[in-house]
Amino acid sequence: MDETKLPLLDHLAELRTRLGRALLGWLVGFLIMWSFREDVFEFLLAPAITALGGEGTQLQALSPPEIFFTYLKCAALAGLIVGLPVIFWQLWAFIAPGLYDQERRYAVPFVAVSTFLFAGGATFGYVMVFPLVFDFFLGFNNDFVQNAWTMREVFGFTTRLYLAFGTGFEMPVVVFFLALSGLMNARQLLAGFKYAVLICFLLGAILTPPDVISQVLLAGPLLILYLLGVGVAFFVNPGKPAKRDLPTANPPDHV
Repeated sequence: MDETKLPLLDHLAELRTRLGRALLGWLVGFLIMWSFREDVFEFLLAPAITALGGEGTQLQALSPPEIFFTYLKCAALAGLIVGLPVIFWQLWAFIAPGLYDQERRYAVPFVAVSTFLFAGGATFGYVMVFPLVFDFFLGFNNDFVQNAWTMREVFGFTTRLYLAFGTGFEMPVVVFFLALSGLMNARQLLAGFKYAVLICFLLGAILTPPDVISQVLLAGPLLILYLLGVGVAFFVNPGKPAKRDLPTANPPDHV
């Protein structure tokens, strides 16, 4: 066998193993949360229900399997949140072989901080943004059109916002890895703040629905988190060259 292909095959096998374990963690979370599907649904859609009129307001189901499949998605989303520590741990385990020994000590902080940031971003969106967004769209109700929101559409809309804020709040982790890998140092990251502003607002436009409120309320925290990540990067790589120095092999012995 060609030895030059072994590293690639090994990486693919390792990737398959890590993906399998991450999916298993998600599956376990899904099975646990299936028993709480109605509670999860009620929790996620509380901002929409409040905007529509509060307790006693009902959403519409327009097809026979709509309730079942929406509950299925609820359990899948909640299972993803529950399985995040396992998923982040498998991600770290996949990239750890490419790190130096002193860098591998960040494993537990990486898993803990990544999980906390995702949960914090999702919570921020749920508490601060969702009510404003639903009130904004409900404001277009008039004498000619009456809102009759379906559970599938409201859940899908809420899920997109939930995942957008959770994923967006991982910004410090991304910045940290840019510094840890040597691709960029803290000074370069700080100098590129003007580009970060553009990227954050682009992400706000892509990840959130087409309304200005949610876009700005996502882009603003992303910029703050970017600066937080730059601050952390100063402890990891304050101003080393952007390109990482790789270890060199010992010269061959002369025969």
